[in-house]
Amino acid sequence: MSDDLPAEADRADGAPHPRETAHLFGQGDAEAAFLEAVAQDRLHHAWLLTGPKGVGKATLAWRLARFLLAEAPADAGFFGDAPPTPTSLDIPRDHPVARRIAALSEPGLLLIRRAWDSDRKKLKSQITVDEVRKLNEFFGLTATDGGRRIVIVDAADELNPSAANALLKVLEEPPKRAVLILVSHQPARLLPTIRSRCRTLRLGEVGPEDMARALSQAGVTPEDGLALSELAQGSVGEAIRLLSQDGPGLYATIVRLISGGPRMDRQALRAFAENVTVRGAEERQDLAVRLLNLALVRLARTGAGRPPLAEAAPGEIEAWRRLAPDAGRAQVWATLQQELSSRIAHGRAVNIDAQSLLTDAFLRIDEAARD
Repeated sequence: MSDDLPAEADRADGAPHPRETAHLFGQGDAEAAFLEAVAQDRLHHAWLLTGPKGVGKATLAWRLARFLLAEAPADAGFFGDAPPTPTSLDIPRDHPVARRIAALSEPGLLLIRRAWDSDRKKLKSQITVDEVRKLNEFFGLTATDGGRRIVIVDAADELNPSAANALLKVLEEPPKRAVLILVSHQPARLLPTIRSRCRTLRLGEVGPEDMARALSQAGVTPEDGLALSELAQGSVGEAIRLLSQDGPGLYATIVRLISGGPRMDRQALRAFAENVTVRGAEERQDLAVRLLNLALVRLARTGAGRPPLAEAAPGEIEAWRRLAPDAGRAQVWATLQQELSSRIAHGRAVNIDAQSLLTDAFLRIDEAARD
């Protein structure tokens, strides 16, 4: 994206926008449940799409929107006859509705997301009530074709209290032919009354084969797709972020350092800590912390009898089996993972030097390997 254009709050770095994504992989059950509701004329007025971040919730939201706007309602057939029962959410790219949605010019669709703060030149941290109030004007306009009105809220977790209450009022008294689609990464953060007024579709983690297909669609071809899938934990969005920051390379370095315990290579540790904590590389630093946490989780699970199904770095499983040969050692690593996670989070919150924090974490890991 050009630096001259405002960022889109609902777009992952390095990935196409979900509205530009034609196909959704690995979420056939969720799509089938929606199509069944349509076929049985039980289309709910509000749908809550939940699941881990990056598994395709936003892509599904846009697929639902295209489908609902392009397909005739069940009561719209000629002479009272119903249109054929749909079997797929796919809408051709050259369909007028698909083209208008891609250009954000479809009059029957309203997107609610975090707005761009033109004064601060960054995205707002929350969805404000002003964004939700756009619903009043949107629903106040009469659809020229008598068709549906679709609203996508991405992500509903980001609604501030006033915005959440304003949305709740719409959910309580939805306009005729309105369908609201809420994307939520953490549904527990939503008002219980919002959740109760929606039908939930939960999306699961994406398997390695579907992950490869989804990455190919996004124009990404990783060198080791299986390792990337392990690191991304079934999230296509996370896989794309990992690749943009050389996540597989960072994880391989973390594994080498930990596997060196109890005689960790201090020079290699110093070089790694310096590399990921340079000024202006906050995203890389965040990624390094997440991957360190993941490595310790995988190490602890190995000792508990649940080793990784596949290696995310060369020599990983062998190293974890050596460092965590039994349940007792698994508990040591699990406890250390929790302690280091809290320690690093607190240290960053009070602006302790990032390089010192990371170095100290690895030294504590090295010490634990001696015990």
